[in-house]
Amino acid sequence: MTIPTDSKQVSQSHCVQPETELVQLGRDPMSHERAVNPPIQRGSTLLFDQAADLYHAGPNQPIKGYGLEGLSTQDRLCEALTQISRGMGAVLASSGLQALTLALMATTKGGDHVLLTDSSYGPTRRFCREVLGPYGVETEIYDPRIGAGIEALIQPNTSLIILESPGSLTFEIQDIPAITAVAKAHQIATLIDDTWSAGLYMKPFELGVDISMQALTKYQSGHADVLAGALITHSPKWLAKLKSMHQMLGIGTAAEEAWLTLRGLRTMGLRMAHQDKVARQIAAWLEARSEVAQVLHPALPSHPDHALWQRDFTGAGGVFSVVLKPVATAKVHAMCEAYRLFSMGFSWGGYESLALPSSLNVKRRFPSQHAQGPLMRYAIGLEAPEDLLADLEHGFSVLNDA
Repeated sequence: MTIPTDSKQVSQSHCVQPETELVQLGRDPMSHERAVNPPIQRGSTLLFDQAADLYHAGPNQPIKGYGLEGLSTQDRLCEALTQISRGMGAVLASSGLQALTLALMATTKGGDHVLLTDSSYGPTRRFCREVLGPYGVETEIYDPRIGAGIEALIQPNTSLIILESPGSLTFEIQDIPAITAVAKAHQIATLIDDTWSAGLYMKPFELGVDISMQALTKYQSGHADVLAGALITHSPKWLAKLKSMHQMLGIGTAAEEAWLTLRGLRTMGLRMAHQDKVARQIAAWLEARSEVAQVLHPALPSHPDHALWQRDFTGAGGVFSVVLKPVATAKVHAMCEAYRLFSMGFSWGGYESLALPSSLNVKRRFPSQHAQGPLMRYAIGLEAPEDLLADLEHGFSVLNDA
C-alpha cells in the first residue's frame, strides 16, 4: 500500500511506503544545524516581544503561552503521528490512559450517556464508572460485535461511543464503519483505542472515527522505557476541544519522552513487521498444541472476526491471546514462572517478549465467542522465533508435569 506524505524530505505529490514515511516524518535537518534528528527542546518559561500577546496565547493560537503545552520536540512528534494516521492534528499526554481520560473529559458533560465496548481496556471502564459516573455521566456497556445494531442503544443524550478493535485481552474485531455510520447519523462522537495497530495497520479516520487514541508507550517508542500517549483527530472541532481540555487539565509531556518516541518511530515499521510475522507463526503453532483450546488472533482464519480484520487492517502486530484447556491456576503460574525468555509484565510493544496470565482481568457482560479456560496474553518481541518456540515448549512441559 502506498501513502502520501507531507514531509519536507519527500515531495507532497510523491507516494512512499510506510517504512519510508516513518523515517522522514517529524524532522527537518535544515532547521537545526543539519543534524539528522531534531534536538530535545526543553523549557517552562516562554518569552514575548509584544505585551498584547501575553494573554492571547493559547491552545488554538499560533503563539504558545507556556512550556507545558510543548515546544518543537513535541510539535514534531504530533506532526508525525498526525500524518501517519491521516489526521489533521494531535495532542500528547504522559500515558495512554491519560490520553483516554483527556478524551473522555473533552467529549462528555453531566447528564450525558456514553456507550462503551464490553471489550475495552480495563482502566477505561474504571474511569467511566468511578469518575464520570459521580459527575452524572451514564456509561452503558455494549456487545463489541453489535455492529449497526448499536442504533437500538442510542438515547437522546448519547454523546460518545467508545470503540477498541481488537478488544483488550479477548481480541474481538468491531465493525467500525457500521458503528461510526450510526454515530454520524445521530451526531455522536466516536473515540477508538487504536494502540494495537499504532495508526500503521489501520486508519480509523478512513473508517469514520472522530478521535483516535494511541498509547505511545507501546510500539511507537518500542523499547519499554517511555510512558506517553496521544489523541489524534481529523476534525477541527474536536482538535480545538481536545487542545482546550489539554490546557485546562494542565497536561504536559516531557521533551525527552517525545524525542524518544520520535526516535522509536524510525524503526517501528520494521519492528512491527517482524513481530507480526513471528506472532502469526507462534499463534499457528499454539493452535496445534493439545494444551490449547483456542488462539485469539484476528489474523488467523479460525478467528470469528477474521473477515473484518482482512477488510480493515493491513497487519496485526505481535499481541494475541490463548485460551488454555481447563487446568489449575497453580499449573498456569508454574508454566509462566518457568519461561526463560518470556517475562511476565503488563505492557507490550517493546523489543522483549511477554506472557501475562489474564483470566482475572477479563470482565465481560456479554458472552464471548471463545472457549472457556485460563486466558494467556502473549506479546512477541524481537527474539528469534526458534528460541521463543523452544521457551513455550519448555513452559508446556512444566504445565504438564506440575
